[in-house]
Amino acid sequence: MFGHTTPLQLTDTPVAVLLVLAVAGVGAYGFVLAGWSSGSTYPLLGGLRSTAQVVSYEIAMGLSLVAVFLYAGSMSTSQIVEAQAQTTVLGLPMWYAVPLFFSFVVYVITMVGETNRLPFDLAEGEGELGGGFHTEYSSMKFGMFFLGEYINMFTVSGLATTLFLGGWHAPWPISLIGDGMFDQGWWGVLWFTLKMWLFIWFYVWLRGTLPRVRYDQFMKLGWKILIPLSLVWVIAVMMIRAAQEGYFGDGVWPLVLTLIIIGVFVVAGILVWDHYTQRRAAEREEQMEVPTEVDPFADGYPVPPLPGQKLVEPRRAVGAAPPVTAARGTAETDTTPEDRRG
Repeated sequence: MFGHTTPLQLTDTPVAVLLVLAVAGVGAYGFVLAGWSSGSTYPLLGGLRSTAQVVSYEIAMGLSLVAVFLYAGSMSTSQIVEAQAQTTVLGLPMWYAVPLFFSFVVYVITMVGETNRLPFDLAEGEGELGGGFHTEYSSMKFGMFFLGEYINMFTVSGLATTLFLGGWHAPWPISLIGDGMFDQGWWGVLWFTLKMWLFIWFYVWLRGTLPRVRYDQFMKLGWKILIPLSLVWVIAVMMIRAAQEGYFGDGVWPLVLTLIIIGVFVVAGILVWDHYTQRRAAEREEQMEVPTEVDPFADGYPVPPLPGQKLVEPRRAVGAAPPVTAARGTAETDTTPEDRRG
């Protein structure tokens, strides 16, 4: 306006993304305190569940954003958006959802777990907790809980739009029309809002599509799959960026060799994982195999046989003792007067 460009942004700090993550992490205190102050068992369990869930998935979320920082060279949201405005072949913008596809997938999964939405709404499971940490709250207090939950959904959706979908920039090929006339001015508000509502639609679609998972499966996904794979992915991105910046030598060959080495490690990891899963599946099938013969008293209590099983007669632990015979009159002669008196 009047020849002066004012960005539609409240403030821009060098560590803006870390600031957003830090503020979002404070929400864990609200969950556990709300469940504890209810004075009831199920809300307390729901608060503990929600706190463990948020803390666990914040680790994977932070690791997924490290690759974005490495590519953009900054933690500032405005500089990350401008870094994604660089074009490639046919004017395609380099949105980080494409080169950092794994980070994008991990962020979307952790984003759903962070906001306690289906299929990860285990902190509010009606079937086992009666509603979770807000069971004892009603009226406006209950409304404030849900309002905060939906605000958190918009927050993480806006952060995903900023870090992976180019922020306020117009999508391709609209960005090429009229020498970028739809990629400037107030059009950025429209594009940012549409991208953010795309994630909100994704939330609604998930809720109506997928069932709720078990809590142990959810934690196993976070600690045993997402976090280790995110660490490996960060190392791979670090090596690729180092090769692109010329730390391994000038020219294209260092980057090619780096990609080949990473590919070899990826293939080796897939083969090892496949061997491990096949071995676990074989052990599981062996444990689930039904024996043809069954001893009904093997565990000390009777167990009926399954269809097709043959009963094995239990063996006697002690054989029958031979009968004891005594000659008539020996009882009188072998006892003394003292024994008779007792």
